[in-house]
Amino acid sequence: MPMEIRREKLMSLHVQLGESQVVGDVPEGRLVIIPIVGGTFQGPRLRGSICLGGADWNVATSPTAVHLLARYWLKTDDGHVIAVENEGFWDSARDEGVLRTTPRFQCDKSGPYAFLTTGCYTGELRGGEGQSVDIDLWTLK
Repeated sequence: MPMEIRREKLMSLHVQLGESQVVGDVPEGRLVIIPIVGGTFQGPRLRGSICLGGADWNVATSPTAVHLLARYWLKTDDGHVIAVENEGFWDSARDEGVLRTTPRFQCDKSGPYAFLTTGCYTGELRGGEGQSVDIDLWTLK
């Protein structure tokens, strides 16, 4: 019998981006670093702001395919810090208007958000208005 996978909304993020910095051709492809300069997030169990200083390391691995690896951190409204690493692949040849990602979280293992360190998560990234992206994150059940 096939396993049924359900998902439950974890949070939505509105991520503000800075000016892209082209590194150039690296062994894996063409590297562009996109600074993360702020934003907000909210979900049923947490909300807060996206901190300045993260970035998306975006590598075009072929004329149509891109690998992204974003690392940034969140600060919850109650003062806790959550580190995020969100990785995904996009192929313009199969453009569905959404980029699917796999986020991972690190935070205080004895804090109120420790549940983030043991779950299985997925994300959907879409272009936002101006220099931004919108990301919906889900807990897989």
